[in-house]
Amino acid sequence: KDNWQEIFIALKSNKLRTALTAFGVFWGLFMLIVLIGSGRGLYNGATKAFKNIATNSVFIWARQSTKPYKGFNRGRRFHFNNSDIDALKENLTDLEYLAPRIQLGGHRATSTVSRGLKNGSFTTYGDFPEIINIRSVNIMNGRFINDNDIKDKRKVAVIGKRVKKLLFDDDEKYMGEYIKINGVDFRVVGLFGSYATGDDAERDEETLIVPFSSFQQAFNYNNIVGYFALTSVKGVPVSIVKDRALKILASRHNIAPDDTMAFGHWNLEKVYIKINNLFLGINGLNWFVGILSLLAGIIGVSNIMLIIVKERTREIGIKRAIGATPLDITGQIVLETVFLTTVSGYAGLFLGVSLLEIVSAVIEKYGKIEMFKSPEVDLQISLIAFAILVVSGVLAGLIPAKRAIDIQPVNAISVN
Repeated sequence: KDNWQEIFIALKSNKLRTALTAFGVFWGLFMLIVLIGSGRGLYNGATKAFKNIATNSVFIWARQSTKPYKGFNRGRRFHFNNSDIDALKENLTDLEYLAPRIQLGGHRATSTVSRGLKNGSFTTYGDFPEIINIRSVNIMNGRFINDNDIKDKRKVAVIGKRVKKLLFDDDEKYMGEYIKINGVDFRVVGLFGSYATGDDAERDEETLIVPFSSFQQAFNYNNIVGYFALTSVKGVPVSIVKDRALKILASRHNIAPDDTMAFGHWNLEKVYIKINNLFLGINGLNWFVGILSLLAGIIGVSNIMLIIVKERTREIGIKRAIGATPLDITGQIVLETVFLTTVSGYAGLFLGVSLLEIVSAVIEKYGKIEMFKSPEVDLQISLIAFAILVVSGVLAGLIPAKRAIDIQPVNAISVN
């Protein structure tokens, strides 16, 4: 009790000095929390597109040859076909999922979908069931396409939320009902929503998915495959599987082995790793700047405590004269330092987290900032920051404490 009274008396003796010193620590921890939370918000915004797609995936599509090969001229266009599916499955040992895909009308094209007098333009894909393991969707009602749909060439469709909203009234039955895709009847067997947000979600939900085999038959695509989506097994970089797949496809379609422009491909794993590495650097920079800000505050506390010790030289000398041990003096100085840093640091931590929560709520409710989402600080990070604060407080108090116990009682008592 006496120790705490001394602490409050010492801190109240110069309120302005105490307030400015405390602000340094407060600002340091506040900045650390805000920087880390903001970095997390940028990371969440940059990686939100990966929420509904496998990060170890690659997409491969055919372009045209750019080199003559085996009697074929350069500039020859070619298409993947159904036999390529079996060839890839048989020869890619590290393949996890393979999902051939076709888009009605080609890339970025739409198809006319109607029901009675209602119609709209939407994206239609022909898919295998494996696609949901690469580009996932949220099945809200009914089911996704299955192997029996592929085998029996069933004319069934899984529709996005926005498709359903345009073609059906809110209270109208849609499961089991028929819609027309470019004039061909398909029965609705499922409804899905997107795991993405913003414009990405809208695009996903303006989509229809039908069985791959039914698509080829209904829209006269014969055995054409639009592109391949594939993933590698855990522990194997998808780039290895991609390179093997390109060699197989080049051989099957008489493409020169060194004709790298004949195929288009998008390696999502490579993009994801780059983004992670970028934000690893950003997070490290945020920690560095935040720790420096906090360190500046701690140094300020240590300096102020040195001044306080000097001002209390006589008091410390009297304590030593009446029996106070060096440990008592050290404990008192360190306790004052830790109290000042902890209280001011906790205020910075609390206000920093509160600010991030407010910003997150405002963005969620009123704004559509695509590249900034859910700024937050994990509890573990908060505890680490608080632990750093306490340890720094102890260290900041050691130098003033050493100065205090070096004071000789006889000399100290004579100080005015």
